[in-house]
Amino acid sequence: MSSKRLNLVVASCKNRGIGKNNRLPWRLSGDMAFFKRITSDTKDKSKQNAVIMGRKTWQSIPEKFRPLPNRVNVVISREMKEAPEGAYIARGLDEAIDVVTSPALADKVEGIFVIGGSSIYSLALESPHCHRIYHTMILHDFECDTFLPEFDTEKFQQVTHPDVPENIQTDKNKDKDISYKFEVLEKI
Repeated sequence: MSSKRLNLVVASCKNRGIGKNNRLPWRLSGDMAFFKRITSDTKDKSKQNAVIMGRKTWQSIPEKFRPLPNRVNVVISREMKEAPEGAYIARGLDEAIDVVTSPALADKVEGIFVIGGSSIYSLALESPHCHRIYHTMILHDFECDTFLPEFDTEKFQQVTHPDVPENIQTDKNKDKDISYKFEVLEKI
Protein backbone atom coordinates (compact mmCIF):
# COMPACT_ATOMS: atom_id res chain seq x y z
CA MET A 1 0.00 0.00 0.00
CA SER A 2 1.25 3.42 -0.94
CA SER A 3 1.92 5.88 1.89
CA LYS A 4 0.58 9.42 1.77
CA ARG A 5 4.08 10.96 1.75
CA LEU A 6 4.33 13.74 -0.79
CA ASN A 7 7.52 14.40 -2.70
CA LEU A 8 7.76 17.67 -4.61
CA VAL A 9 9.82 17.84 -7.79
CA VAL A 10 10.60 21.37 -8.88
CA ALA A 11 13.14 23.38 -10.83
CA SER A 12 13.47 27.06 -10.01
CA CYS A 13 15.85 29.83 -10.95
CA LYS A 14 17.51 32.32 -8.60
CA ASN A 15 14.38 34.47 -8.31
CA ARG A 16 12.27 31.35 -7.47
CA GLY A 17 10.76 31.45 -10.96
CA ILE A 18 9.34 28.18 -12.26
CA GLY A 19 7.57 29.21 -15.46
CA LYS A 20 6.56 31.82 -17.98
CA ASN A 21 3.48 31.70 -20.19
CA ASN A 22 2.76 28.15 -18.98
CA ARG A 23 6.16 26.90 -20.18
CA LEU A 24 9.56 26.29 -18.65
CA PRO A 25 11.82 29.29 -19.37
CA TRP A 26 14.81 26.97 -19.86
CA ARG A 27 15.64 23.72 -21.63
CA LEU A 28 17.89 21.51 -19.55
CA SER A 29 18.19 17.94 -20.78
CA GLY A 30 19.93 16.87 -17.55
CA ASP A 31 17.07 18.21 -15.44
CA MET A 32 14.46 16.58 -17.69
CA ALA A 33 16.27 13.24 -17.42
CA PHE A 34 16.41 13.64 -13.63
CA PHE A 35 12.68 14.48 -13.52
CA LYS A 36 11.79 11.43 -15.60
CA ARG A 37 13.99 9.12 -13.53
CA ILE A 38 12.92 10.37 -10.09
CA THR A 39 9.20 10.26 -10.96
CA SER A 40 9.31 6.98 -12.93
CA ASP A 41 11.74 4.64 -11.17
CA THR A 42 10.32 2.31 -8.53
CA LYS A 43 11.95 -0.28 -6.31
CA ASP A 44 9.02 -2.66 -6.92
CA LYS A 45 8.85 -3.05 -10.71
CA SER A 46 5.18 -4.13 -10.50
CA LYS A 47 4.26 -0.64 -9.25
CA GLN A 48 4.28 2.88 -10.66
CA ASN A 49 4.68 6.27 -9.04
CA ALA A 50 1.88 8.81 -9.09
CA VAL A 51 2.36 12.35 -10.36
CA ILE A 52 -0.04 15.00 -9.11
CA MET A 53 -0.30 18.25 -11.04
CA GLY A 54 -2.58 21.19 -11.63
CA ARG A 55 -4.58 21.70 -14.82
CA LYS A 56 -2.15 24.27 -16.26
CA THR A 57 0.81 21.96 -15.69
CA TRP A 58 -1.12 19.16 -17.44
CA GLN A 59 -1.86 21.48 -20.36
CA SER A 60 1.78 22.60 -20.54
CA ILE A 61 2.89 19.02 -21.29
CA PRO A 62 2.96 18.47 -25.06
CA GLU A 63 -0.02 16.31 -26.05
CA LYS A 64 2.19 13.53 -27.39
CA PHE A 65 3.68 13.13 -23.88
CA ARG A 66 0.32 13.12 -22.02
CA PRO A 67 -0.27 11.29 -19.85
CA LEU A 68 3.29 11.03 -18.56
CA PRO A 69 4.15 7.39 -19.35
CA ASN A 70 4.72 4.72 -16.70
CA ARG A 71 3.19 6.93 -14.02
CA VAL A 72 -0.30 7.31 -12.58
CA ASN A 73 -1.30 10.85 -13.61
CA VAL A 74 -3.68 12.87 -11.41
CA VAL A 75 -4.83 16.33 -12.48
CA ILE A 76 -6.20 18.75 -9.89
CA SER A 77 -8.84 21.01 -11.40
CA ARG A 78 -12.07 22.69 -10.39
CA GLU A 79 -12.75 23.61 -14.04
CA MET A 80 -12.39 20.31 -15.90
CA LYS A 81 -15.66 18.40 -16.07
CA GLU A 82 -14.09 14.99 -16.63
CA ALA A 83 -10.72 13.35 -16.30
CA PRO A 84 -8.36 13.80 -19.24
CA GLU A 85 -7.70 10.63 -21.21
CA GLY A 86 -5.23 8.42 -19.35
CA ALA A 87 -5.44 10.42 -16.12
CA TYR A 88 -7.52 10.77 -12.98
CA ILE A 89 -9.11 14.02 -11.87
CA ALA A 90 -9.36 15.48 -8.37
CA ARG A 91 -10.83 18.74 -7.10
CA GLY A 92 -8.06 19.38 -4.55
CA LEU A 93 -4.81 17.99 -3.14
CA ASP A 94 -6.45 15.91 -0.42
CA GLU A 95 -8.75 14.32 -3.00
CA ALA A 96 -5.76 13.62 -5.27
CA ILE A 97 -4.00 11.86 -2.37
CA ASP A 98 -7.21 9.90 -1.70
CA VAL A 99 -7.31 8.83 -5.38
CA VAL A 100 -3.78 7.37 -5.37
CA THR A 101 -4.18 5.73 -1.95
CA SER A 102 -7.66 4.35 -2.72
CA PRO A 103 -8.14 0.56 -2.69
CA ALA A 104 -8.15 0.57 -6.51
CA LEU A 105 -4.64 2.09 -6.73
CA ALA A 106 -2.97 1.66 -3.34
CA ASP A 107 -1.29 -1.63 -4.28
CA LYS A 108 -0.20 -0.24 -7.65
CA VAL A 109 1.37 3.05 -6.51
CA GLU A 110 4.78 3.26 -4.83
CA GLY A 111 5.52 6.98 -4.45
CA ILE A 112 3.60 10.23 -4.82
CA PHE A 113 5.22 13.17 -6.61
CA VAL A 114 3.78 16.68 -6.86
CA ILE A 115 5.01 18.27 -10.09
CA GLY A 116 3.35 21.72 -10.14
CA GLY A 117 2.26 24.36 -10.62
CA SER A 118 2.70 27.08 -8.07
CA SER A 119 -0.66 26.76 -6.29
CA ILE A 120 -0.32 22.96 -6.08
CA TYR A 121 3.21 23.33 -4.68
CA SER A 122 1.82 25.76 -2.10
CA LEU A 123 -0.82 23.24 -0.98
CA ALA A 124 1.76 20.44 -0.85
CA LEU A 125 4.26 22.49 1.16
CA GLU A 126 1.54 23.18 3.76
CA SER A 127 0.33 19.59 3.82
CA PRO A 128 1.14 17.37 6.81
CA HIS A 129 2.04 14.75 4.18
CA CYS A 130 4.89 16.84 2.72
CA HIS A 131 8.04 14.71 2.98
CA ARG A 132 10.73 15.71 0.45
CA ILE A 133 11.56 18.34 -2.11
CA TYR A 134 13.68 17.30 -5.09
CA HIS A 135 14.87 20.72 -6.19
CA THR A 136 16.83 21.66 -9.27
CA MET A 137 18.38 25.00 -8.39
CA ILE A 138 19.13 26.91 -11.59
CA LEU A 139 21.94 29.34 -10.90
CA HIS A 140 20.72 32.02 -13.31
CA ASP A 141 17.89 34.53 -13.45
CA PHE A 142 15.09 34.04 -15.95
CA GLU A 143 12.07 36.18 -16.63
CA CYS A 144 9.15 34.31 -15.06
CA ASP A 145 5.50 34.89 -14.25
CA THR A 146 5.06 31.84 -12.01
CA PHE A 147 7.08 31.23 -8.86
CA LEU A 148 7.89 28.59 -6.28
CA PRO A 149 6.00 29.65 -3.15
CA GLU A 150 7.99 30.82 -0.16
CA PHE A 151 8.28 28.16 2.54
CA ASP A 152 9.92 27.86 5.92
CA THR A 153 13.35 26.42 5.11
CA GLU A 154 13.91 25.84 8.85
CA LYS A 155 11.41 22.96 8.58
CA PHE A 156 13.63 21.15 6.06
CA GLN A 157 17.14 19.75 6.08
CA GLN A 158 19.32 18.97 3.11
CA VAL A 159 19.94 15.26 2.77
CA THR A 160 21.75 13.00 0.37
CA HIS A 161 19.44 10.53 -1.26
CA PRO A 162 20.43 7.11 -2.59
CA ASP A 163 18.30 7.56 -5.72
CA VAL A 164 20.09 10.80 -6.59
CA PRO A 165 23.78 10.32 -7.45
CA GLU A 166 25.84 12.20 -4.88
CA ASN A 167 27.92 14.07 -7.47
CA ILE A 168 24.83 15.74 -8.96
CA GLN A 169 23.69 16.76 -5.49
CA THR A 170 26.92 18.55 -4.71
CA ASP A 171 28.51 19.52 -8.03
CA LYS A 172 27.37 22.22 -10.38
CA ASN A 173 26.03 20.82 -13.63
CA LYS A 174 26.08 22.75 -16.88
CA ASP A 175 23.73 22.50 -19.83
CA LYS A 176 23.85 25.04 -22.69
CA ASP A 177 25.79 27.53 -20.53
CA ILE A 178 23.19 27.26 -17.75
CA SER A 179 24.60 26.10 -14.42
CA TYR A 180 22.38 24.22 -12.00
CA LYS A 181 22.55 21.82 -9.10
CA PHE A 182 20.24 19.36 -7.44
CA GLU A 183 19.32 19.33 -3.79
CA VAL A 184 17.09 17.04 -1.78
CA LEU A 185 15.33 18.62 1.20
CA GLU A 186 13.55 16.51 3.76
CA LYS A 187 10.96 17.77 6.22
CA ILE A 188 12.23 17.62 9.79
